[in-house]
Amino acid sequence: MTTYIMLANWTDRGAQTAKDSPNRVDTARKMLKEMGGDFAQLFLTMGKYDFVAVYEAPDDAVAARFSVQLGMLGYVRTQTLKAFPEPAYREIMRSLA
Repeated sequence: MTTYIMLANWTDRGAQTAKDSPNRVDTARKMLKEMGGDFAQLFLTMGKYDFVAVYEAPDDAVAARFSVQLGMLGYVRTQTLKAFPEPAYREIMRSLA
């Protein structure tokens, strides 16, 4: 599985209904699980982003579909980063010319 880091901000609609956001997190978790992925961690954050999530998905296509489907719900806007764990990072660095 590949690890992804999602940076998310509430839309106006999401902020206005923030009280319901724990239920929406449960919905997102279920949606990702049905796609073969899994949430590792979710953080409410202060600063530029409202949430940071770390999750795993089978491939980039699943991660992209998950992000699009979250956006379609209308409560958050996301940016997703593909994360390389340290062993992969070291392998990439070893392969540099």
